[in-house]
Amino acid sequence: MKSYTFSEARQNFAAILEQARRDGAVRIQRRDGQSFVLTPEPQKASPLDIPGVQLSQPLTREDILESIQESRRSFDESHTSEVRPNKAL
Repeated sequence: MKSYTFSEARQNFAAILEQARRDGAVRIQRRDGQSFVLTPEPQKASPLDIPGVQLSQPLTREDILESIQESRRSFDESHTSEVRPNKAL
């Protein structure tokens, strides 16, 4: 982990943030000996936020519900063919 003095961090704050993003953390040490570790927070993304999909209009509630129903139908269809009849004795 890369360490910086408080003065270095203050003068190069944007670069320090980028370093923390790339490496996961940087240490900043004050003159009095206290040190702090700067770490990036994980980005929170929506499960519907799919890279490469550009929507011309925002999704409506009906669009989302229709997608869920379509997914469930597709799942049911793919799994009903795997169901084997139970042979009774």
